[in-house]
Amino acid sequence: MKVLVTGGAGYIGAITASALEQAGHTPLILDSLVSGPEAFVAGRQFYRGDIADRGLLRRIVDEHPDLGGTIHLAARIVVSESVALPYEYYRNNVAKSLELFDELQTLGKSRLIFSSSASVYAPAEDYEVFETSATAPVSPYARTKLIMEMVLSDLCAAGGLNALILRYFNPIGSDPDLRFGMHVSEPSHVLGQLVLAAQGRRDAFDVTGTDYPTRDGTGLRDYVHVWDVAQAHVAALERFDAVLERAAAPTAVLNVGTGRGVTVRELIGSVERVLGRSIPVREAPRRDGDAAGAYANVDRAREWLGWSPQLTLHDGVASAIAWADRRQHVLGHP
Repeated sequence: MKVLVTGGAGYIGAITASALEQAGHTPLILDSLVSGPEAFVAGRQFYRGDIADRGLLRRIVDEHPDLGGTIHLAARIVVSESVALPYEYYRNNVAKSLELFDELQTLGKSRLIFSSSASVYAPAEDYEVFETSATAPVSPYARTKLIMEMVLSDLCAAGGLNALILRYFNPIGSDPDLRFGMHVSEPSHVLGQLVLAAQGRRDAFDVTGTDYPTRDGTGLRDYVHVWDVAQAHVAALERFDAVLERAAAPTAVLNVGTGRGVTVRELIGSVERVLGRSIPVREAPRRDGDAAGAYANVDRAREWLGWSPQLTLHDGVASAIAWADRRQHVLGHP
């Protein structure tokens, strides 16, 4: 099947495209390259442009009338940046996505898989969240994701679109062949910052928040291997109609995680075990927009998608470190 992958030059997008290829599908990449590197689209059918460019979308469908679905990954994703630049986040993640959805509906391309986030959830007493758990996003980034979920629900209810919404948790690692990984030189996420400290590119890793009501006071996250996330997209594509039939609705929400919470201190320990040495650490205050965290209940994804995570935290950490050593070779720059 031909699949349009928006944001296909990004971290998750490029790896999802690899999983699609491995499963026998053909990804068509739509990316502005504002953040994703051109190296990540080499050898793939690539359209450079904006997701809100209706003329470009019409051209893609004209050239590929057999397009079978769209995986919408393109978005700005840095929580702290969204607090400082909310307009940019609402413009890119909300307004432009709305144009994309409307044009896909106009073109009769009704199957859509939307990349959402666990950050939409309200704090849960035991940190486990289900698809039916309360939502209460605490950052502009997270609010853009929940807004687009609601938009999709309304658009699909009106007819002409159907959507699977994947709320994934904290992707880590690289693809199995180390062709793709976190491409930014200084990633904002926890594992990326840990790797920078391990490489000596930071003098220490900052544990941002040590007063959360978790088992060791640090934030808790569900770290899911990015290759497992990519496989969830493949399963969603291949079982799209069956999932909606199971949901008895034109939209369905599914968690994509491991079903296990890991604290920041526990993640540090995992990185140190992979490296065989300690990492300099210092405590720091919470950042704006941060929350205590959560982990996924993944029963629905297991039952409806036939998907479950296959790789471990150790696998994710090890591949993230291996990619960090290889990154400059792949991208050709620091």
